Amino acid sequence: MILEIRLSNFFSIKDEIILDLRSTKSKSKKVRDLGCNTFTWKEEKLLKAVALYGANASGKSNIIKAIRFCCSMIFQSHTHNENAVFNFMPFKFEGYPEKPSSFLIRFVSKGIEYEYGFTLTRSRILTEKLYFYPNERRAKVFTRDENTKGEKKDKYSFSTIIKKPLDVAENTSDKTLYISRASQMDRELAKEIFNYFNEQFILDYTGFNTLNIESLIKKNWKFIIKALQIADSDIVNIKIEKKEVPVKSFSFTLPTATTSIKDEQKEVFHITTYHKTSPGIAFDFGSEESDGTKNLFVILLSVLDIIKNNKVLLIDKIESSLHTSIVEFIIKLFYASDSAQLIFATHNTKLLDLNKIRKDQIYFVNKKPDASTDLYSLFDYKDFRDTMDVEKAYLQGRFEAVPFIDDSLANLKSLINGQISEKV
Repeated sequence: MILEIRLSNFFSIKDEIILDLRSTKSKSKKVRDLGCNTFTWKEEKLLKAVALYGANASGKSNIIKAIRFCCSMIFQSHTHNENAVFNFMPFKFEGYPEKPSSFLIRFVSKGIEYEYGFTLTRSRILTEKLYFYPNERRAKVFTRDENTKGEKKDKYSFSTIIKKPLDVAENTSDKTLYISRASQMDRELAKEIFNYFNEQFILDYTGFNTLNIESLIKKNWKFIIKALQIADSDIVNIKIEKKEVPVKSFSFTLPTATTSIKDEQKEVFHITTYHKTSPGIAFDFGSEESDGTKNLFVILLSVLDIIKNNKVLLIDKIESSLHTSIVEFIIKLFYASDSAQLIFATHNTKLLDLNKIRKDQIYFVNKKPDASTDLYSLFDYKDFRDTMDVEKAYLQGRFEAVPFIDDSLANLKSLINGQISEKV
């Protein structure tokens, strides 16, 4: 579970923004009625879902992208060589390209809270730190400062928790996060952190660090029919079997420049579906089902695994190719879970209903005058009461995070007729 994420100097994010998944102390009736939107960890209530709203180009996707980048650094940076350039851009104005970017996350893994963070430029890691709370008190695991002159022992400070920590440090360049290298070198606590980001913080329905489709099918195929039926699909049965299909294998041999082609068999999953109208007639899933059905099938496979194992899902444009009712169904799945969490960006204003979502679950993303991204919660608007219409207020620009479009008839005609003023 995630408590808090902090980011600065990534893409359009300039100054530090904070995404807080700890619930506020509101005691209004509507909040009490939405008890399933939160869960309790120790004595603290955490949100099961938070939504990011904002105009196009406000920075919603950049927040998602920055989080994905930072997580991928944890499970990939041990593969970097000395020529590596990190795959992000700092804020482009006001000298920020020369300033460090920072990431900090507070999360819970196996009942213990951790605080992990690092700073970096596009070419090197600058600082890194890990603290945890084994007995409700903050304790250092290690800190690192690559700007400190001297040997590795001068740059790092360790507690006694990681065994032979300097052995790892000696094998950690300024292109690599220490936690990534320590996990590779089989240090137990580092593996715990690595596995959390690699297995528990899921960065999209497919791709990034999600389980592959075959693995998801093995785990969840018994549940997928029920989920599809709840989502109003007319599929009543699914048959999944392994089949061997012929493929051609090509090889090229030097120095003779000989090419050879060999017939081989490849094992694949074959999915057959059966529908309510004629349950005895088989449909080939790959060629005969609609793109929408196939997309929903994959999404629900991923979501079911996340829900059942109380993982965290990060999604950009959650409504992409999905009906509004299906999006609500997915969100409700998280509310029905024990402690799974969903962080998503969306333009779907139908979700802005305080009978369904708490004010502290709604975040607005706005582009400031200096072109940087700002992030703030609806809860920050103390004068906005639970009885008000959030969707209407949002679309009217009450919270700023909407596009302001001058679509007057005169402007539209001048655009169509090519009569553009020199002042534009």
